[in-house]
Amino acid sequence: MSSQWIVRLLLMALLGVGGISKLSAAGIRAGAFAIDITPQKDVLMDGTIMKIGPAKSVHDPLHARCIVLDDGQTRVALAVIDNTMIERPILDEAKRLVEKNSGIPKSHIMLSATHSHSTPRAVSIDQGEANERYHKMLSVKIAEGIEKAAARLKPAEAAWDSFYEPRYVYNRRWFFDRRLKAPNPFGETNDIVWMNPPRGGILMPAGPADTQVYVFGLREVDQKPIALLGNYGLHYVGGVPRGQISADYFAVFANEASTRLGDPEGFVGLMSNGTSGDVNANNFQGPRKRYPAFGRMTEIGKNLAGHAVESFRKASFSRELKIAVAQTELSLAVRKPNAARLKWARGIVAKAKPTARPTRQVIYAREALGLHEFPDRVSIILQAFRIGDLAIAAIPNEVFAETGLAIKHASPFKDTFTIELANGYSGYLPTKQQHKWGGYETWPARSSFLEVDAESKIRKTVLKLLNELK
Repeated sequence: MSSQWIVRLLLMALLGVGGISKLSAAGIRAGAFAIDITPQKDVLMDGTIMKIGPAKSVHDPLHARCIVLDDGQTRVALAVIDNTMIERPILDEAKRLVEKNSGIPKSHIMLSATHSHSTPRAVSIDQGEANERYHKMLSVKIAEGIEKAAARLKPAEAAWDSFYEPRYVYNRRWFFDRRLKAPNPFGETNDIVWMNPPRGGILMPAGPADTQVYVFGLREVDQKPIALLGNYGLHYVGGVPRGQISADYFAVFANEASTRLGDPEGFVGLMSNGTSGDVNANNFQGPRKRYPAFGRMTEIGKNLAGHAVESFRKASFSRELKIAVAQTELSLAVRKPNAARLKWARGIVAKAKPTARPTRQVIYAREALGLHEFPDRVSIILQAFRIGDLAIAAIPNEVFAETGLAIKHASPFKDTFTIELANGYSGYLPTKQQHKWGGYETWPARSSFLEVDAESKIRKTVLKLLNELK
């Protein structure tokens, strides 16, 4: 038999009967779906620190916005979920259901929270039966959304671009005039950085903000839009009356993008949260401006969507894109309270009136007792996705902007962005230097509990994953 016939037979075996298989199907396929995850009105929106109370009304529905991509050999799924944060067991269960029902490996699934503060905090902190039911529903709905996105897979092409929008992102941690008294909840006055300090006492911000907005677009081969994913390092905007459910500017972006693209059937807009753990929309060096309820988020969401759609329309799309994923688990130590802190906490809690609204001191005393019950170490998921020459990192923390910028700078890919609060919730991620400076994001609590060296370990591990993909 000639060598040509041997090669031909090998190709036929690979392609399968009729010559049709993943290997013969050129280009990527994509599908998208947005599934409603709005909670019942009795679900609490409380967190470990913020006590917001139960949901009373719905301003705009919440969604898990899902994308599935397939290059013929690798299939991945991403979902951006309108919750403040979601603990890992809830997301692990969603991934288990997706793998069982759709065959997408759990390691190929990225699930992230938007961090809108007018949504539930899906964490187990004794919130009651209504929240427990919501958590179970959330896992099922996320999985269902991804399964429906997978059912919509069709030949597609992708493109990405970025632009800069500095008007809405400002570092919220400030060095301040030390003549001001800034005691922390533990009665100490050694912090030299203050989150959202009085405007009259600020000196300079304690870190940068990332002003770059990334845009990743998908469309069918006939140019019908499938999905438009944005990524911006803005914590959230707010301006939502107490008790109202809202997906914040993330939903405004999604809806406005759809409107500007002509409301194509099946289109899904998504805005993921970038590295914004120390960033908000408040310019402390400018005049304070008042906005009506929902006004500021509407302005920001619409502006970002307008620029994103413009980028989508001008982008150069491609079908021939390699998709790859790298994932690992990293074990990190927990900053647990010492004996003196525990004694202080027990004394504060013992004196607190059960029916009174807790003071900041009482909240952090309870947090110390909660941290005491934590394991000594926790394991977190870190991921990196490659779509052509675009890289996306995923970290389960509220990541500071300087860390996101450092990852971009050191990445082997020309275009890289990070999605925070992905695949779980592991609290704030200050750098070692930020820990020394102190401030809200560093105070030990179930919202900030990882070891002081966690940021450097996470950043180095993410860069290792990115280099593996390259």
